[in-house]
Amino acid sequence: MLNKQMTAADVVATLRDGMTIGIGGWGPRRKPMAIVREILRSPLKDLTVVGYGGTDMGMLCAAGKVRKLIYGFVSLDFIPLEPYFRKAREAGQIEAMELDEGQLHWGLRAAAMRLPFLPTRIGLATDQPGKINPQFRTVTSPYADGEVLLAMPAIKLDVALLHVHKADKLGNTRLYAPDPFFDEWFARAAERCYVSSEEVVERIASDETDARFNPFERNLVSGVVAARGGAHPTSNVSTSNVSTQCGGYGWDAAHLKRYCDSAEQDGGWAQYASEFLAGDEAAYQQAVGGVDAITQLPRQVF
Repeated sequence: MLNKQMTAADVVATLRDGMTIGIGGWGPRRKPMAIVREILRSPLKDLTVVGYGGTDMGMLCAAGKVRKLIYGFVSLDFIPLEPYFRKAREAGQIEAMELDEGQLHWGLRAAAMRLPFLPTRIGLATDQPGKINPQFRTVTSPYADGEVLLAMPAIKLDVALLHVHKADKLGNTRLYAPDPFFDEWFARAAERCYVSSEEVVERIASDETDARFNPFERNLVSGVVAARGGAHPTSNVSTSNVSTQCGGYGWDAAHLKRYCDSAEQDGGWAQYASEFLAGDEAAYQQAVGGVDAITQLPRQVF
C-alpha cells in the first residue's frame, strides 16, 4: 500500500532547472496554483512550460522562471490576454512555440502514445507550418488518397502538474469538473505527474458512477498534495451533484483584476510577490481572505 502523499515543497524539491513542465487546467480554470506558488518561491529557472495558459504562465514569466513557453493560448478569459505573459513576449524575454489549441492537444497525445508525431490537418494552409513554426514537417499518406498532412511533433513532458477535486494516498483521483478537457493528456505525456487536490482521503471508495470521474490511472501519479482552495485565484467548479467538500468555487475576479493592474505599475510584480508570495500557502490564503472565502467564491455564469 504505497502512500504517495507529499507537500507542495516536496514536489518542487524533485524539480530541476531546465525541465519541461506541463500544467493542466486552462485559462483561469483548475490551475494547480498552490504548487505553482511553491515554484515561484523556489530558485528554479530556465523552465519550459506547456499548457493552455493563465496566471500560471504569467506569474512564472514575471518571476523569471521561464526559458520557453509552448501554448495554445495564455488568457484569463474575461481578461483576454494574460498581462505578464504579454510583457515577457513583447519584450522578447522568452522563447515561444505558438500552437493552435488542437495542435497542442495532438502533441500531448503523441507523447502519451510514445509516438514521434501524429498526422493532422490542423494548421495546413496557414502560416503555422512555415513562418510561425518552421520546424514543423508534413507527411504524405501512404494510402491511395496520398493526402499531405501536418506531422504534429510529440510534446514530451518531464513533469505534469494538475489540480483535482479529490484524491487518495494511493494516487486515485476524481475530477468532477464539467470541463476536464485535456488534463488526462498532460498526465499521460509526462514522465512524472503530481496532483494537488481539494481533498485527500486514505482511500477512495466509489461505485461505477463515481469511477467515471477518474481521469487517469493511479500508476501515472507520482505524488498527491492536499491543497484545499489550491486552485485560487483560478476556479475549480464541480458538477452540481457533487459535494462542495470537493471544491466547487469560481475564479476570484477581484483578485485577478488586482493582479493584472500590477502589471501596469512600475515594480508591480515585486509588490504583488511581497504581498502574496513572501510566506507559505497558509499565509497566501490568509492574505486573500481565507480558505472559506476562496471556497465560497461563486461560479461564473455565461
